[in-house]
Amino acid sequence: MLTVIGLMSGTSLDGVDAAVIRTDGERTETCGPSLSLPYEPHLRSRMRDLLDRSASLTQDDPELISVEQLITFRHIEAVQQLRLIIPDIDLIGFHGQTILHMPDCHRTWQIGDAVRMSRETGLPVVHDFRSADVAAGGEGAPLVPWYHAAILGKAPKPLAVLNIGGVANMTFIGADHTICACDTGPGNALLDDWAFRHTGRACDFDGQLARAGKVNHTLLEQMLDNPYFSRPAPKSLDRQTFISALDIIADCTPEDGAATLAAFTVEAVRRTPLPAKPAIWYICGGGRHNPSLMNGLRHALEVPVESIDSIGWDGDALEAQCFGFLAVRVLRKLPLSAPMITGTPDMRSGGRLTCIGLSPIPEWLFGGV
Repeated sequence: MLTVIGLMSGTSLDGVDAAVIRTDGERTETCGPSLSLPYEPHLRSRMRDLLDRSASLTQDDPELISVEQLITFRHIEAVQQLRLIIPDIDLIGFHGQTILHMPDCHRTWQIGDAVRMSRETGLPVVHDFRSADVAAGGEGAPLVPWYHAAILGKAPKPLAVLNIGGVANMTFIGADHTICACDTGPGNALLDDWAFRHTGRACDFDGQLARAGKVNHTLLEQMLDNPYFSRPAPKSLDRQTFISALDIIADCTPEDGAATLAAFTVEAVRRTPLPAKPAIWYICGGGRHNPSLMNGLRHALEVPVESIDSIGWDGDALEAQCFGFLAVRVLRKLPLSAPMITGTPDMRSGGRLTCIGLSPIPEWLFGGV
């Protein structure tokens, strides 16, 4: 077992989640403290601008380099704060910030300076979790199903886990413990963009806008008329895949637009094809704090829908914990990819290890855990 700090900065662009986990990459012994460090508004705005032009960016773009360093520094701050509580950390799992995800073009791009992270923390860093999967013909996402299966091994099945970040992704675990997964559709990203446009606030806090509005079902059907929803799983999305939805609802009131976007997220989940009907859905990620989304899911899915916190897990820390878990899987060369999770032709590992300034290099880094 290793003590790992997992780091995640998701497509909601709200900040860095960090969590301590003790794991061997197959089982989780304990979960330690966690924290979230928000990005300041100007940095978030710069990140959002990078997303809009990510397809044309080059790695030597000055703005990209500047933003990458600022993001990396925020992640380092998170590591430093957790090490004040748990000093004896073995490893860091550093996801970075996705700015482009186009698996159909064999491209996925997460920014973050792993060399600087390793140098300034004095710890080995596992990073670049998605590239090998995409190069092998996979979707590169979602990766969190491995962790969902590990922590819910004893839970009654079939069940489904829905993570609502900027994009929403689903893990289905069958009665026979088989796993399938995919991105279901938009999560919070469109709602966040809409709320910021109309209120200047980073998101629709407590679903206030959406709860005050009415769903425009005609416009909702236009949004759902997208080839993505007829594709079989596994499948994954870029944050910007459904950005045209904001144009579709451009003439709505702020409240009706938010209600329609919330319904879009919910209906995309409802229409996701599954091998069997889950007995229960567990919800994690920031979207579970939005009553409009949670109420919509409970109405649409017609089975119990609960926050994953209800069974003792921290739904805000789960993805950060996951990348600590996956970091150890990388060291042990355990699979990150699988045909029914990411769509690769077989099960295979991935990720990269960076060790800068470690002397001596721990033997366990290359000899298993």
